[in-house]
Amino acid sequence: MIRDITLGQYYPTDSIIHRLDPRVKLIGTIVFIVSLFLFKDFFGYLLATLFLAVSIKISKVPFHFMMKGLKSIIVLLIITVVFNLFLTPGEKLIEFFIFKITKEGLRTAIFMAVRLAYLIVGSSIMTLTTTPNHLTDGLEKLLNPLNKIRVPVHEVAMMMSIALRFIPILLEETDKIMKAQIARGADFESGNLIKKAKSLVPLLVPLFISAFRRANDLAMAMEARCYQGGTGRTKMKPLVYKKIDGIGFGVLAMYLLICILVNQFVPV
Repeated sequence: MIRDITLGQYYPTDSIIHRLDPRVKLIGTIVFIVSLFLFKDFFGYLLATLFLAVSIKISKVPFHFMMKGLKSIIVLLIITVVFNLFLTPGEKLIEFFIFKITKEGLRTAIFMAVRLAYLIVGSSIMTLTTTPNHLTDGLEKLLNPLNKIRVPVHEVAMMMSIALRFIPILLEETDKIMKAQIARGADFESGNLIKKAKSLVPLLVPLFISAFRRANDLAMAMEARCYQGGTGRTKMKPLVYKKIDGIGFGVLAMYLLICILVNQFVPV
């Protein structure tokens, strides 16, 4: 389960999406997520499926690797489907004991599950095709106007960069601790919910200690190098828009326009 978390991981390969400016990918991810909340019918989600499938294809990231991220949210998906399936009022389809499945509940449950899955996969495309440094540089550039109202944009981007870099490290550390505890006879699988929660204590305590130690070492290293924030700092590789980025913005604009038209004129 730990290895199935793809957040913060980068898949190195040469593709069109990899070569895009990180600002294009950040805006594209936002546009795709917003479009998922615009759709109210089958045709809208069919359009999102087509857009997502083409994006995965041209990213050259293996499909099975992309789907690994869904394993970590399978419980959330099940809870979302169950709650929407049984608690949404409407036209009754099936009724047994105290449970009732309605037409509206079935429709909502399917759409919510698809929306959540697409949201995770769409976000994974951005993180898997963009290095943490490029991602934070793109975020800092996009939020740069907020500096005028005294928002510490550079510090926010720096914290995001550090968090993304620490996620794979902490996952690897968790995996090592779990294997060490299992070798000493620890059992993380059997028993009821309370027993499973108690069994996590020998895992969480050393993990927190390791995380705080790494954070302290990083803070000392930054102080030793006289880090003073973003004022006056320059970039070794400044972000510059290229022709391919203009094409990317054009595709996003066309996708968003089609989404709006489908939402307005295609009957529910």
